Amino acid sequence: MQFAGQRAYGRPVTDEAPTLRTQVYTVLRYSDPSPAGRHWRTLHLFVLAVGLMAVVMLSVDRLETVPQAVLRWVIWAVTVIFFVEYLVRLWIAPETPRFQHHRPLWARLNWMISIEGLIGLLAVVPAVMLAGSYAISGTDAASVFCILWILKFGLHAPAFSTLARVVSNERAPIASILILFVILLMLAATAAHIFERDKQPEQFGSLPNAMWWAVVTLTTTGYGDVVPVTAGGRIMGSLLMISGISVLALMTGVLATGFAQEERRREYLRVWEHVARVPIFAALGVVTLSEIVGKLRTRYYPPRVTVVRRGDPGDSMFFISSGEVEVRLPTGGSVRLSDGAFFGEMALLERQPRSASVATTRPTTLLVLYASDFYEIASHIPALAEAVENEARRRREENLGRQATGTRR
Repeated sequence: MQFAGQRAYGRPVTDEAPTLRTQVYTVLRYSDPSPAGRHWRTLHLFVLAVGLMAVVMLSVDRLETVPQAVLRWVIWAVTVIFFVEYLVRLWIAPETPRFQHHRPLWARLNWMISIEGLIGLLAVVPAVMLAGSYAISGTDAASVFCILWILKFGLHAPAFSTLARVVSNERAPIASILILFVILLMLAATAAHIFERDKQPEQFGSLPNAMWWAVVTLTTTGYGDVVPVTAGGRIMGSLLMISGISVLALMTGVLATGFAQEERRREYLRVWEHVARVPIFAALGVVTLSEIVGKLRTRYYPPRVTVVRRGDPGDSMFFISSGEVEVRLPTGGSVRLSDGAFFGEMALLERQPRSASVATTRPTTLLVLYASDFYEIASHIPALAEAVENEARRRREENLGRQATGTRR
């Protein structure tokens, strides 16, 4: 356990407010759910799209809509923005969790050689060219810029890291499929070379040429530029097409299954983290929580969004992991619920339509429990069902009290 004044990973731990560098790092994280983080990502994507569009338009030799000088200024402006972003990310690199055990200098050096750092460096290469009076013109230059900047889109795709883990986890079956692919490729190329070299010496006279036909056929691309004409070559081509479909189906199945399993694991961990914040779940124990986590679904809502409306079917209830919602009562009043509270239980227990509308007041993370799952859990965990029923009874009595007060007035 760390106390104030001790050092964690080589730097002091204090209870002071976050530093400017920490705040900037939080906003610039690609996974930051805060409004500032979302606004930054929106601006970043907009600038990136404008830059790429300018690059594409600049590659057109005759463009009457926008002068090429304007497009060059747009590209220079986007380049400068990316250069400033690179410097800022280099400054906040010591806040990255995986680099926190390094000194600031080594943390920045490690970030520079990371994938994110290298992509950021490639994106600012035009700034170096700009400093050297490099003229931004011509199709070749436009293609280079497009290739460099398009890589930044990958930083906004968190599933890329998931895909990398899937490939790592399934490397044994993937390697087996690739070996099978190479075996089929070499066998088909050798057979085609033997059958077709006399009839088509230019296309099948060497193994490399035959391998081109084998690759096109095995991947079911079928350009049609090279076609076997002998009976043996056509038979080999038919078998290779069927084999290609089978190999691609195997690869697709392995990747799809691995991706689905990885997403389920990630979702389980995310739900567990949110469930642990809800007091009604935290008191149930680890074994019971593991059963509940599999039934809950995480939902993220921005502010001022209606979660349920009055009159909707009461087929689920909601637990607030973080954020705040406003329950708009039929009497005209409202009640606000925040972290750890839940709502929607009365309609679920009574199997009646919703009696009130609920909307978020700020970014909110909810855990959804559907009616079928609730009754299944209630049969195994009476304590949870009892807590929900007691809260529903208390709220029912409060609503009746409000109605009575309104009637007397």
